[in-house]
Amino acid sequence: MAVTDRAGFLSALVTGLVGWLLFGQLVTAATLPQDNVDILYHRYEGGGMVIDGPSVLVRKSAGPQVSVSGQYYVDMVSAASVDVLATASEYTEERTEYTLGVDYLHEDAILSLGYTNSSENDYEANTVYFSTSQEFFGGMSTVTLGYARGWDDVGVAGNDAFNEEADRQNYQLGLSQVVTRNSLLGLDLEVVTDEGFLQNPYRQNRYIDPNDPTDFLYQPERYPETRTSFSVATRALYYLPYRASIRGEFRYFSDSWGIDAQTFELAYVHALNPRWTLEGRARYYVQDEADFYSDLYAFENSQTHLARDKEMSAFSGTTLGGGVVYEWKQTSLPGIQRLQASLLVDWLDFSYDNFRDVTASGDFLPGQEPLYSFDAFVTRASLILEY
Repeated sequence: MAVTDRAGFLSALVTGLVGWLLFGQLVTAATLPQDNVDILYHRYEGGGMVIDGPSVLVRKSAGPQVSVSGQYYVDMVSAASVDVLATASEYTEERTEYTLGVDYLHEDAILSLGYTNSSENDYEANTVYFSTSQEFFGGMSTVTLGYARGWDDVGVAGNDAFNEEADRQNYQLGLSQVVTRNSLLGLDLEVVTDEGFLQNPYRQNRYIDPNDPTDFLYQPERYPETRTSFSVATRALYYLPYRASIRGEFRYFSDSWGIDAQTFELAYVHALNPRWTLEGRARYYVQDEADFYSDLYAFENSQTHLARDKEMSAFSGTTLGGGVVYEWKQTSLPGIQRLQASLLVDWLDFSYDNFRDVTASGDFLPGQEPLYSFDAFVTRASLILEY
């Protein structure tokens, strides 16, 4: 199931990207998005995983107060990660995602409503979301409230009898404030509640073989059926006097499974001229392990809940990224008012404190294998046409 296998990548990349996108929305809450077509190609390669595919977003106004949007997104997955190779074989699959949304502008407020469907051969996810953003004090302050509800159907490839469900709810509160003519501050609070089948049906954990202490056996993972998480993020943006800006973020995450995590990020944007812009960022992420996680259990069914997913372990990750953006306003292309092309590349490095590589070559006793680490590259190439 690619959704779960990609958990580390998504938490490392998407959280940061969505955070900055939300911050940008808070700053411009009372303006409908410009009519545009946004074409994106993304590729993630590392840790035995290759995930790539296109995304197309089309947005169109329907009068001065309404904007509608539709997005098509594809993940094509080829997986030979350490988790897969330990207990199974390499696999390939495809995930497709469709999103429909509408924004309604009323005076200094925007109401947004949307629906997303994500489908792959063994996982179906449906999400409905609603948010409202309200400006105060002449646009100096913005408050955003959001709610999303998701219904997931979990299956197993080749086993039509297996069917489980998971329900998810997401609550968001965002605040942004213009502090000076050159600086902005933002604060986001998020609470997520999950209930149902919250594990990967393919994943297994290991325990010492009772008949041979120099070997180990596998058993299915077993997670709690509820999870509540809380996160708070503070962000700052400062415009420098030489056509540049610097952004900083700190995010704290905690959940009922015992995971505590912190994220630190610093980004810099520099406009070389009206058309060319350079971007760079550095990010550091660190988390504790879940209460029920273990790389190696002493015996079979040694506790109620069992997990060996490396994303439930204690680990840290560093991201270094950069890119270039080209923008052309008032183009000579028929019907196109603005064109923007960008190429962004991130290098990610992950080190695990208590997850060991059972696929490492050599003769190791259980629990003495080398600790696992890997790096990855994320590439995003996009073209935006405003009309």
